[in-house]
Amino acid sequence: MIGLEIRKVTVVGAGLMGHGIAEVFALNGFEVTLEDAFPEALNKARKSIETSIDRMIKSGKIKQENRDGILGRLAYSSELEKASSEADLVIEAVPEIMDLKKDVLSKVSSSCRADTIIGTNTSNFRISDLADSVKGPDRFIGIHFFNPPVVLKLVEVIKGDSTSNSVFEQIFGLMKELGKVPIRVFKDSPGFVVNRINAPESLFFCLVIDKQIAKPEEVDHFARSNGLPMGPYELMDYVGIDTVVHSLDYYKKSLSPDYGKCHAFHDLYNRSELGLKTGKGFYVWKDGKAQIPPAEPTTKLDLMDILAVEINEAAKIVEEGIALPDDIETGVKLGMNRPFGPVSVASGLTNSEIMAKINSVHERMGLDVFKPAKSIESGKLREIFAKKELASAEVPASAAESPVTEQPKQASAYETLQLSREGKVAILELRNQKLNLINAKVVEDLERAVEEISSDREIVVAVLRGSNGIFSAGAELSQFFSSVADFMNFSRRGQTVFKKIQDSPKIFISQMEGYALGGGFELSLSCDIRFATEDVQIGFPELQRGILPGWTGTQRLAKLIGMSRASFLILSSERINGKQAHDLGIVSRVFPKDTVGKETMDFARKLSEEVAPVAAYLAKVSINRGSETPMDSGLWTEAISMGLLYGTEDIKEGVGAFLQKRKPEFKGK
Repeated sequence: MIGLEIRKVTVVGAGLMGHGIAEVFALNGFEVTLEDAFPEALNKARKSIETSIDRMIKSGKIKQENRDGILGRLAYSSELEKASSEADLVIEAVPEIMDLKKDVLSKVSSSCRADTIIGTNTSNFRISDLADSVKGPDRFIGIHFFNPPVVLKLVEVIKGDSTSNSVFEQIFGLMKELGKVPIRVFKDSPGFVVNRINAPESLFFCLVIDKQIAKPEEVDHFARSNGLPMGPYELMDYVGIDTVVHSLDYYKKSLSPDYGKCHAFHDLYNRSELGLKTGKGFYVWKDGKAQIPPAEPTTKLDLMDILAVEINEAAKIVEEGIALPDDIETGVKLGMNRPFGPVSVASGLTNSEIMAKINSVHERMGLDVFKPAKSIESGKLREIFAKKELASAEVPASAAESPVTEQPKQASAYETLQLSREGKVAILELRNQKLNLINAKVVEDLERAVEEISSDREIVVAVLRGSNGIFSAGAELSQFFSSVADFMNFSRRGQTVFKKIQDSPKIFISQMEGYALGGGFELSLSCDIRFATEDVQIGFPELQRGILPGWTGTQRLAKLIGMSRASFLILSSERINGKQAHDLGIVSRVFPKDTVGKETMDFARKLSEEVAPVAAYLAKVSINRGSETPMDSGLWTEAISMGLLYGTEDIKEGVGAFLQKRKPEFKGK
C-alpha cells in the first residue's frame, strides 16, 4: 500500500537544492537523511545548513533553544541503499543529467520499501521519462522545489503518466504541511509550468542577440527601467549559462526543434563563460555582482513582447491540460519573484491585442514556437483563462481512481495562518501558537494573504478570525529588535499591512472572541465590520508594558468612537467585553460564544451574494476617505464614485433585478 504517513525522509544529493530540501523537512519536524556519494559534499552541506539555521536564529525566525533539535533530526550518509531502506519518502536531487538521475532512481527503488514514495526534484525532465527506472512507477512523482528551497515558497507537484492520484494528493498536502505553496501539474510536460513559460522567453532573448536587435546591457537596463529586479541576461548569468543551454537542448528534443536555433548561449558555453560560477558570462562578475556596462535602455523591444510570449505559452499549458490558470499565475509570481503573472496581465487586454502582439513577435523571430496558441487564434483566451477545473477528457487516465480536480475549498499555505475559501467568502484564520500572537512573520503572512484575497476576483467578503477560540492576544513582545529604528520600522510595517485591509476592495469582517488585545484589537479595527462574543476581552494593555498602541490603534479608535472614549481606553488600559464594545460603537453585533462562528459565516455568505462588489469597494473608499478629510472632499469622493458606478454592468443588473423582483447576480464589472 502506498500513502502511509510520511515522517522519515531521505534526500539524495547534497548540492544546493538537496541540502536546502533536507533543511526544509528538518525545520518542520521530520527525520531526514541527506545522502551523497561524496563525503566532501556532505561536509559542505552540513556547514551550510548550520549557517542557515544560525542566520534564522539571529533574525528571530526560529528560537535558539530549537537549534539542537532541528540539527539532531538531520543525519548524513554516503550509503545510498541504506539511506533509502527506512525512508517513507525519498527525494532525488542530483544534477540535471538524465542518465545520472535514472541510475540513482533505479538504485533507490531497489533499496526502499514497496510503500515508499519516490520523488524527483528535476526542473525540466518529464517525470514519465524518468519513471522507466523506477520499480512501481505509480509511487513516483515530481516534487520541484525552487532555489533556495528554505526561502522560496513555490513547489511544483508533478503527476507522471503512471503516478497514482493518492500519491499526487498526499505529496500536495505534504508540501502545504511544510508551509509551501504547491501548485498541481496534472499532466507531465518538459519544464512543467514555470520553466515551460521560461523556455520560449529564453529562446526569444537568445534570438535578440543572434539577430543583433539589441545588446545584453541595453536589454537589462530596459528590464530594470520597467521595475523588474534583474534583467534576463543578468538572470541567466546568475543561474548559469550551462543550465540554460542544457535546458534548451532538452526542449529541442522534447518540445520543438526551434529550441535548437539559438547560437549566442552556445557560444558562451563553448568558451566556458558560464556566468557567476566562472566569473564571466554575458558580464564580468565581482563579489557576487554583475558588472553591467552603462547603456541606454533599448527602444527596440517592448515589455509587451515578453509578456505576450508568456501569455501565449500559458495558454498552451492550459490547452494541453497541464495546469490550471490560477496555478500558472501563482507559479510565475512566486517562481519568478514577480508581482504579476501572465493570467492577470491578459485580463487587462483584449484577445485581439494579444493576438496582434504575439503575431508581431512570430514574424520578427520567424520560429513556429512563437505562433499564437489555438485559444488566442480562435478568440477564446479569456474563456480558457477562466477555467477552474480540468474537463474529464483532460484528466490523465490514472485519475479514475480518485477525483483531483474538484477543489470547492481551496486553501493556501502560510506559516502562521490559514487562508481558505467558501464560495465568494475568504476565511483568514490566525494560527500562531495558542494565543495567536502577532510577530514579524504573522505580519508578513498577513500582507501576502490580504494581497491574495484582494486580487481574487471571485471573493467579495473576507472573514478574519483566530484559532483556538482566540482572536489574538496582541504582539509577541519577546521578539528581538537591535535598535530604536528597528522597533520603529516594525511599528510602521504593521501599520502598512493593517491599512491594506482597510484599502482592500473586499469587505473584511472581524470575528472577535477570547482575546482581542493590543495588536489583535488594532487588527480588528482595520476591518470594516466587527462581530464579537459577549465575553470577549478587548483592550489596549500597551501602556502597562511601557509602549503604546503602535499599529494604527491611537488613530483608528479615536476616529471610531471619539477622542474622549479612546483616550480613556488607551490611557487606562481597561478591558471591556463584547457588550460594552457594542455600546461604544466598536462592535457591530454581539453573539453567544457557541454561535458566533456560524452567525459570522452566515452573514458573510449572505453579504457576498447580495452586494455589488465594485459598489462595496467604492463605498469603503468613500467612508474611509470621508473620515480623514473635510466634508467637501468626502462628498466629491462620493460623487465621483457614483459616476464610476454608472458605467458598470453591476448597476444595470442591480436595477434590472429590482424591477424584475429577482435576486441580482453581480459579477464585479
